[in-house]
Amino acid sequence: MKVWLMHPDRDFRLEGELPSHAADLVQDLELERLFAAMAQGDRFLLEVARKAVLESLSEPEAVAYRQEVLRDALARPQAVRELYELAVAAGEDERRIFPGFLSRSPDSVLYRSVQLLELLVKRLRELRELADRHGDAFRSRGFRRLFATLREELDERFFAAAEEHLKELKFREGVLISAALGPGLRGRDYVLRRPLRERRGWLDRLLGKGRPAYSFEIAPRDESGARALAELRDRGLAGVARALAQSTDHILDFFAALRTELAFYLGALHLRDELAARGLPTCIPEALPPGRPALSARGLYDVALALRLEGGVVGNDVAADGKRLVVVTGANQGGKSTFLRSVGLAQLMLQCGLFVGAERFSADLASGIFTHFKREEDPSLRGGKLDEELRRMSAIVDAIRPGALLLCNESFASTNEREGSEIARQIVRAMLEAGVKVFFVTHLYDLAEGFHREGREEALFLRAERQADGRRTFRMVEGAPLPTSFGEDLYRRIFGPAGGRDGVPRRASAELTS
Repeated sequence: MKVWLMHPDRDFRLEGELPSHAADLVQDLELERLFAAMAQGDRFLLEVARKAVLESLSEPEAVAYRQEVLRDALARPQAVRELYELAVAAGEDERRIFPGFLSRSPDSVLYRSVQLLELLVKRLRELRELADRHGDAFRSRGFRRLFATLREELDERFFAAAEEHLKELKFREGVLISAALGPGLRGRDYVLRRPLRERRGWLDRLLGKGRPAYSFEIAPRDESGARALAELRDRGLAGVARALAQSTDHILDFFAALRTELAFYLGALHLRDELAARGLPTCIPEALPPGRPALSARGLYDVALALRLEGGVVGNDVAADGKRLVVVTGANQGGKSTFLRSVGLAQLMLQCGLFVGAERFSADLASGIFTHFKREEDPSLRGGKLDEELRRMSAIVDAIRPGALLLCNESFASTNEREGSEIARQIVRAMLEAGVKVFFVTHLYDLAEGFHREGREEALFLRAERQADGRRTFRMVEGAPLPTSFGEDLYRRIFGPAGGRDGVPRRASAELTS
């Protein structure tokens, strides 16, 4: 049986390498907060969330399939939780049975398999009952196929046959084995046989009356004889023990896959609940096919910031359909980095089939999502900041492909305006020519104004809004780059109001005099 709730045609695997730039994505977009909200302290949920979010889907059909399952999960959270708890319980059943590796004799493997199968058959019956109880309410292709498979394969005939086989495999009346004689009168071709069912009355069974047969007995203390008989029994049981162990592994693999794939949707439920508790909206985004750049949103907010703050966050509207370059400038501490992070998070969440922190969101699927955010000074002093920035950008250039999304936050601001602008200009132009979509937050006026002056149709210029009194609204509005980032506002806010000597704020003037 296949689960296939994450992909329409294959299992979701936790194994495998993450993208080479995954660590940068986690750091720059503060993904640990997202993962923690999905996991709620559960290490397995954390592992699944990390893998699913960072392993982006690239086909609209694959995203749509996962979104269908997500809609079902969001609409019927209790049923999803019951399924997940059942899958977890099946895994715990295995740990309750003594480990089979302590003894690999066929007899011990058979004993363990029978014990475990009895528990697993009970879990399968519970699973079938869940399918009967909830199956008709689900609408997604993934859940409907799963429930249809459970109903088809786990019918009463299956359970009757399984229970009958388990009863026989306990061999309460001994083991019937046939064998042939080989060279030197040694036994070979051992085959386990099903005993004939004799219809004997209770009196015959009580008195031990049956058909006459050749038999022998070994002495009570004949250890060699007992060992020889045990070896004969193991030879007869080897085949059935092996088959039974494979059947047990097959059922355990199914429950493990069910747990893994449901873990993603359970994490989505946790995240939805966290955001809903803060009164924040979420939406199922529209995934557009790759090829034409598109990004449109209403009320887009930074999910990582929202999870950190107790209060609300400011959402932004974006209309960047057809735009391959988006340059964001404006006031210091005006929310530019937060906006950029909201774009990156929304794109990642879209491409893993999650909902998005917005009232509405649509974007084309990217072949990869890359970030190049400013970092603090290297504490190991292996190189300067510009050196470190260039090395990170070089790694991105090696990995990035046409159709990717690159998010740059204050890149190359570690050098002077002229050099930083020229380096950034060359890189952005190369990216655009290669078909990469670029969001660039910058204070480099020469860079931003230069692109604005070119009048590119594929470029959009946004500014962090600043009101006349210097207050920030944390909203991005369309506007040409300005030669100032209004750092003076911060200066006055920290050092005090203007009016001192030579225009220097009083507090600054006093401190400098002191």
